[in-house]
Amino acid sequence: MASLKDMRVRIASTKATQKITKAMQMVAASKLRRAQTAAEAARPYAEKMDAVIASIAAAAAGSPGAPALLAGTGKDQVHLLLVCTGERGLSGAFNSSIVRLAREHALALINQGKEVKFFCVGRKGFEQLRRTFEKQIVESVELRSVRQLGFVNAEDIAKKVIARFNAGEFDVCALFYSRFKSVIAQIPTAQQIIPLVVETPAANAGPTVAYEYEPEEDEILPRLLPRNLAVQVFRALLENNASFYGAQMSAMDNATRNAGDMIRKQTLIYNRTRQAMITKELIEIISGAEAI
Repeated sequence: MASLKDMRVRIASTKATQKITKAMQMVAASKLRRAQTAAEAARPYAEKMDAVIASIAAAAAGSPGAPALLAGTGKDQVHLLLVCTGERGLSGAFNSSIVRLAREHALALINQGKEVKFFCVGRKGFEQLRRTFEKQIVESVELRSVRQLGFVNAEDIAKKVIARFNAGEFDVCALFYSRFKSVIAQIPTAQQIIPLVVETPAANAGPTVAYEYEPEEDEILPRLLPRNLAVQVFRALLENNASFYGAQMSAMDNATRNAGDMIRKQTLIYNRTRQAMITKELIEIISGAEAI
């Protein structure tokens, strides 16, 4: 049985841990507000960008001069998985859920005889994927030094992806990230970004919006498609940022509660042990007095 001194040290250590997790919870809560606002503000722009691109691309999709980002390479053999995760841990299953989705997608493609490559954004995703797919990781980008995510960060990533596509290194690219829903719910999401998936409106969707644009689609699409790719990556980064702080806030709240439960149990054991030792000493004193 542990001594009373060891028990006191253990209780003090648990209390110190509880203070740390509580502080991390409060920091995550304060950062979550800004991250959630940024993610929600980016959604309408990204969705409207999708709608405009879809409208323009619908007219050019079948033409022989359609850009490769829209029409693809004509093959479906090499797939690039752009996996966006966090730079830090202590966020529950946030990072592992994104990696799990990407890993399942990769294994399904490999079973079909496809070649899979990884482009990792975020240190945690790179560290987890390296254990299984080290040779398939073609590039890794860390954003740990970035204090505030900006469109320029997403644009740099999009340019690197497009450069690899233009070099013929892959045929299809899918983006993996976590969509923020609430503090306790983040949804791992996969989205094909190359070639662009143009969704046709449903028959009962009602009247569609007609866009007037110039110059012609064969001139405007080569400019809009790279921009749209950067917008989708930027949206993924913002969604990930909000999801990370939501997951970390929830994880640290659970850790704080668990530390409180441990402190109560340890204090109860300490008090019982101390009471038993005092009772034993009293019995020994009384027994000695009676013997005299």
